Amino acid sequence: MKATAKAHTNIALIKYWGKRDDTLILPTNNSLSLTLDGFYTTTTVSFRQELKQDVFYLNDEAVTGAAFDRVTVFLDLVRSMAEKPDLFAEIKSTNEVPTAAGFASSASGFAALAAAAARAIGLDLSKSELSQLTRQGSGSACRSIYGGFAEWEQGENKDGSDSYAVQVAPQNHWDIRVAAVVLSDKTKRISSREGMKRTVDTSPFFDGWIGSIPSDLKRIKEGIAARDFTVVGEIAEANCLRMHATTLGAAPPFMYWLDGTVTVMQAVQAMRSEGIPAYFTIDAGPNVKVLYLPENEDVVLQKLRHIPGVQNVTSSKPGQGITYL
Repeated sequence: MKATAKAHTNIALIKYWGKRDDTLILPTNNSLSLTLDGFYTTTTVSFRQELKQDVFYLNDEAVTGAAFDRVTVFLDLVRSMAEKPDLFAEIKSTNEVPTAAGFASSASGFAALAAAAARAIGLDLSKSELSQLTRQGSGSACRSIYGGFAEWEQGENKDGSDSYAVQVAPQNHWDIRVAAVVLSDKTKRISSREGMKRTVDTSPFFDGWIGSIPSDLKRIKEGIAARDFTVVGEIAEANCLRMHATTLGAAPPFMYWLDGTVTVMQAVQAMRSEGIPAYFTIDAGPNVKVLYLPENEDVVLQKLRHIPGVQNVTSSKPGQGITYL
């Protein structure tokens, strides 16, 4: 009972920021992402009768503590679905997500784990069912089931049965590029989970954020369908700024940006004034992701790499969904 799956990470263009159920990881809004080819996780899951507990290796090193607990709790869901509660697994995972690149490795990590575990234990899941399962390990991971552009539908059911991702456009629909601009590799002071909860509970700006999502989603999906880079870039950048504005209204307020974050944002805006189409988006951290078109790759990457404070810049193309090796 063994399977190997490969999953790529994704970057949200319409952000996931807020949960209506922390346990089931049910979001307060739909989100939309682009799966990336350059960053991925490959995971092999082997269920074996002789094992007395799960064993987890990441990049050839044994994992213990909270990270191990999170994985084995997720595997309990898989075992429950398969009605094999006493069947334990050896998990071997290789993570090809650059350290501190600003791309959450949990997205590709849990997508690969879910796909490999489900297949190894004998579950025959549709992509929507696999996405629903994956969501319970890491919310954003549910979008990595698909290549290209994917939308995570928040759903309405309390049990989360209608909260999963669907594909908006396939990998080969549009050659759009994303540069990960690394400014810091330090652990952020406020975790995404903590920051999200504080914002939902205390920020007076949160309702405005939620109210802006339907229009953003409608317009960005129209832009993706038409391959309109200006529309997609403008909406992604504005959506990102509105998300971060909610953190300033929280009690107590907090911010993920560094001085260098603002410098990169200003540099991207300066590129546009020079006739170079580029837009930024930022998740819950200081590092910036820059959207651009392939014909401008050389000049965009050169400008980004020469910004003071930038540690590294890594570019990526649209990536594929789950594959089995």
